[in-house]
Amino acid sequence: MRYIRGMLIELAHFALILAFGVAIAQTIVPLVGAHKGWRGWMTFAEPAANSQLILVGFSFAVLTMAFVTSDFSVSLVYANSHTDKPMLYKVSGVWGNHEGSMLLWVLTLALFGASAAWFGGNLPATLKARVLAVQASISVAFYAFILFTSNPFARLVDAPLNGRDLNPLLQDPGLAFHPPFLYLGYVGLSITFSFAVAALIEGRVDAAWGRWVRPWTLAAWMFLTVGIALGSWWAYYELGWGGFWFWDPVENASFMPWLIAAALLHSAIVVEKRETLKSWTILLAILAFGFSLLGAFIVRSGVLTSVHAFANDPERGVYILLILGIFLGGSLTLYAARAGVMQAQGAFGTVSRESALVLNNILLAVSCFVVFIGTIWPLVAEMVFGRTLSVGPPFFDAAFTPFMVLLAIVLPLGSLLAWKRGTLTRARMPLLGLGVLSFAMAGLFYAIYAGRSMVGPAGVLLGVWVVGGAVVDLWLRAGRGGLPDRLGRITRLPRGDWGKTVAHAGMGVTIFGVAAMTAWQQEDIRIVQTGETFDVGAYTFTLDAVEAVEGPNYQSTMATVTAVRGDGAPMILQPEKRFYPVAQMPTTEAAIDNGILRDVYVVIGDPQANGGYAMRVYIKPFANWIWGGAILMAIGGIISLTDRRLRFAVGARDPKPDAKAVPAE
Repeated sequence: MRYIRGMLIELAHFALILAFGVAIAQTIVPLVGAHKGWRGWMTFAEPAANSQLILVGFSFAVLTMAFVTSDFSVSLVYANSHTDKPMLYKVSGVWGNHEGSMLLWVLTLALFGASAAWFGGNLPATLKARVLAVQASISVAFYAFILFTSNPFARLVDAPLNGRDLNPLLQDPGLAFHPPFLYLGYVGLSITFSFAVAALIEGRVDAAWGRWVRPWTLAAWMFLTVGIALGSWWAYYELGWGGFWFWDPVENASFMPWLIAAALLHSAIVVEKRETLKSWTILLAILAFGFSLLGAFIVRSGVLTSVHAFANDPERGVYILLILGIFLGGSLTLYAARAGVMQAQGAFGTVSRESALVLNNILLAVSCFVVFIGTIWPLVAEMVFGRTLSVGPPFFDAAFTPFMVLLAIVLPLGSLLAWKRGTLTRARMPLLGLGVLSFAMAGLFYAIYAGRSMVGPAGVLLGVWVVGGAVVDLWLRAGRGGLPDRLGRITRLPRGDWGKTVAHAGMGVTIFGVAAMTAWQQEDIRIVQTGETFDVGAYTFTLDAVEAVEGPNYQSTMATVTAVRGDGAPMILQPEKRFYPVAQMPTTEAAIDNGILRDVYVVIGDPQANGGYAMRVYIKPFANWIWGGAILMAIGGIISLTDRRLRFAVGARDPKPDAKAVPAE
């Protein structure tokens, strides 16, 4: 059996090398075929894309098998696994490290390339060939990176009896699923980049292209939303800090592509509907993946310190920086050279839905730029000025929040404006009642919380405004008539309209949750003796006991805390302080009683000299609304993807045959 496993490891390494060769061929042959008009060479891209997926999928499956069976002859398994580790974390250990995560990266690239081959039946042959070729060129760069600097199949001469274990912070369900979704998001943006570069090579950007690129952008944005939400949720309950977002450089690395992808998603609508904003949309498609590559550099180079970082290797970071420079620099050069083919076809008034979407794009792009500056500035300051600086939450909160507030204000109004030429009076009339309701709800919460903070009421106002605006937009799309007729028409509206409503409502819910938790949470930090009782807000807490507990691969100091509100039933909370002997690392496990209206959050700290224990208690109003809103946004994306208009490209809308695009070469 050991011999068979060893053979499989070598075959997996060979399969990865073979996939590298296939990707090189897929980069060259279809491009030549598209240039010459040779259909046979163009169709080579499809079997090549499928072959890549099969080969990389085999490599990934074998590495997973090595982790599951604790094959410590593989260096990566030895460094990131242990026989006592639960099965879930043996599997997640595959991508809980630099080399394995890079294998997941190339697998995701291959998956999106193969998906473009499967679902691109309505694409013009030349465009499809070029899209798949550009996608393969990205794979070539990362195959080279993984094979020459980050081989996941490196072997040990003498297999140890046991491994070093996975980083304890990563041994958590949230972190087990967070990286795959995140990779499907920001690596998935590679396909929108491929569409943009292919269109520039083709010399043709039109309404049909806008329609083709939208579902891919939507899918990547949806996965990225889920990935970011899972990471935020993990940080909330696992790190014991009591927050959901810390403006950590690695958090920002995934957030920046999300903002640009959201702008791209809306900009592509304008290209499709009005054949304008072409150059801006192409630029966004390039920048979205550019920020994804920047995120990979931040995570793996060690230039910025983060609890989430995979590796601290400046030499490998240089390779990623080189990849970033080649693809971003090359695509922007091509973008400048092809400026003439991206002339806008339609004009629109200052007051129109197009203008509202332009404002939406400006706010999202500028907010992304703010996050970028705050993230990269410490590195720039150290390199240029020789100063060590730290840019923390106060900067981001002050600089980023105003743009999101403006975005929330204009979102409902922009959705109701007419295409090409609209009027503010006609758009705002249906929203007058909603505006009154929003201010009334803000006043109510201001009174309930005794005027403690204006952040909370402002969040209520914006949340109700955005959610209500989404509902009003859907209601107006049903047309006129009686209530039964309108309700019947609403159920028959395209799924894209429903998806938009749900996603926008999710944004409103998240805005409300963030503001409410920030403004109204209660915090108590103290030294508590066993048996001691104390009050926090409306709750009475008692530290009943602290005992040692043996876990599968850790030792735990577990507290038992009883929390009671008034005459209600007692809640039993058991926060832990864990220690992982193999990794020689402690972790904090918060105990949380989740509720729709509040979370009760308890953290046990270190024992004190007087026999007590440090304890932190938080009452967090509406905490789960933050992730509930993110789930709604993702569900909105899924609903929209099921709309036939997005699932099937509309190549028939463009009467030009493929050959007409070739001379633009």
